[in-house]
Amino acid sequence: MAAPAVEGATVTALRAVLHRVRLAAERSGRRADDVRVVAVGKTKPASLIDQLYDAGHRRFGENYVQEIIEKAPQLPEDIQWHFIGHLQSNKVKALLTAVPNLTMVEGVDNEKVANNLDRVVSNIGRQPLKVLVQVNTSGEVSKSGVDPSECLDLVKHVKLGCPNLEFSGLMTIGMPDYTSTPENFKTLYNCRAEVCKALGLIESQCELSMGMSGDFEQAIEMGSTSVRIGSTIFGPRDYSKKK
Repeated sequence: MAAPAVEGATVTALRAVLHRVRLAAERSGRRADDVRVVAVGKTKPASLIDQLYDAGHRRFGENYVQEIIEKAPQLPEDIQWHFIGHLQSNKVKALLTAVPNLTMVEGVDNEKVANNLDRVVSNIGRQPLKVLVQVNTSGEVSKSGVDPSECLDLVKHVKLGCPNLEFSGLMTIGMPDYTSTPENFKTLYNCRAEVCKALGLIESQCELSMGMSGDFEQAIEMGSTSVRIGSTIFGPRDYSKKK
């Protein structure tokens, strides 16, 4: 009897998050529809994702290639999958071939992975893939992402040198204790301003994916257009089952 209770709690948690997103969007003078919520099911079973799907949610994310490869075939084909974080170049082909409904890669952090994504998209004949350039706004050595000073160069490479990729914006992961996220979010906001000015884009053409379970409301108030929510919806991670 425990499993249905957990699944019911997950749907309830999603509705609570969507309510908080709406309020945060209104505080920033926007509508809830202006902010995408990606439910990140890292370490959680496909059955929980299916519960959220039945409740009407369609955007889901994963951080590990093996997990998304295993889960995606078990779930409805109209799910819009996001791969989030650093993607190793040698796993690009496996990811794209196994998940035809992959909507976006949030985490292009170097030219090599951009080139590999571009080549594989072309080889398998799928529609251009949306990508976000990952920026390391906290300066942590452990974090993936380009330095803010190198952001524009990588964006130019994606837009001008990767015809099978669709540059859609920027993403960042803040400090784990959230103490410096306002600074991190402002840095990404400034990177977008630089990119848009240099490439003649309007800001609505350049998404800002920033904000997770502990700081998504603040991120929305600072301009985020996409938040990635995991544990607040799904509960604590269970890494004991991670391969």
